[in-house]
Amino acid sequence: MITGQGQVTVRVLLALALLLSLVTVPAEQIGQIERTDRVVMVVARATAGVTLRRAERVAAAEPLRPVPAKRIGKRLDRYLADRPGRVTAMVKDLESGRLYRYHPGERLITASSSKVLILMALLLRTPWKKLPRDVRRDAEVMIRTSDNQAADRLWLRIGGAGGFTKAARRFGLKHTLGVPGSCVDLFCWGITRTSVDDQIRLMSALASPRSPLKAGERSRVLDLMGTVVDGQDWGLSAAACRGERATLKNGWLRRVSTGRWAVVTVGLISGDGHHYAVAVLSEGASDVRQGIATVEGVARRIMRDFRRCSA
Repeated sequence: MITGQGQVTVRVLLALALLLSLVTVPAEQIGQIERTDRVVMVVARATAGVTLRRAERVAAAEPLRPVPAKRIGKRLDRYLADRPGRVTAMVKDLESGRLYRYHPGERLITASSSKVLILMALLLRTPWKKLPRDVRRDAEVMIRTSDNQAADRLWLRIGGAGGFTKAARRFGLKHTLGVPGSCVDLFCWGITRTSVDDQIRLMSALASPRSPLKAGERSRVLDLMGTVVDGQDWGLSAAACRGERATLKNGWLRRVSTGRWAVVTVGLISGDGHHYAVAVLSEGASDVRQGIATVEGVARRIMRDFRRCSA
C-alpha cells in the first residue's frame, strides 16, 4: 500500500494519463506518447519506492515515549519507605539517550563492583592477549567469582589508588577516586565512593566504539560479566525480560563501623536492539539478603517504564 506523498503522486500521474487520453493526437506522435507514458509509470514506481523508504525511515526514527520520571520516583519512594538506608539509581538507554535518575546526588561505596574498573584499568595498560597467564586468571576469578585476593593483586598491578583514579578519569568518571592504604585485610578498593552517573559512564564505555578501551578488550570484560557464577548473578538480572542478556558485577560489603550492608549492582541489560546501562547502589541494609532484595526491586521498578516484557 502506498500512503501519504506517494499516494498523492500516483493520483496526479493517473489524472495526467486520463487527460492525455482525451486529447486527439496525430498518429506520428503516438509512439512518443507511449514512450512518455512508460516514463511516467517508471517515475511513479520509483517515486512510490522512495516515498516508502522515507516513510520507513521516519517510522524507525519515531521518538520513544518519554520516561515518566515523577511516576517512577513516587513508585520508588513507596517501595523504599519501610526499607532502611540510602539508595541511588540510574538507568540509561544507550541507543535513544532516555534516562532516569533517583537521588543522583548520593555518593555511596562501590563494594566489589569496583572490580570492573580495576579490570578496565588493567586492559588500558596491557591488552588481554599480552597479559601473563596468572594475571588473566586473576582477572577471570576477580569478576566471575568476585575473588578479593585476585583484586588485591591486580590493584597493585595497575598502580594502586593512583592508577585506579587515572583510569577513572580516562573513562570520564568525575566522582570516583581510588582510596589508598589497607582496609582490614584488603586494599581499600571496596570503599571507593562513587555516583550512579559515574557508574553509567563506565558501563557505557563497555558498549561504545568511542571508548578508550578497544573492542576486543571491551568484549572480554563483558564476557566475564556475563558469566558470573551461580549465586552471584542476582541484581539487575532480576529486571531483564526473557530473551534479554544481563552482563553485571555485583558488590556486597558489611561496614565494620555500623554492621550494616552496602549492596550494589551495575551492568547492562541488552536486547531488541537496545543496551540499557543500569546502576543501583544501596547502603544500610540489616543483612545482605535485604540489600539484594532492595536493589533488585529498584531495578525492576525503573526498567518497567523503559520497555515492556513480552509474555
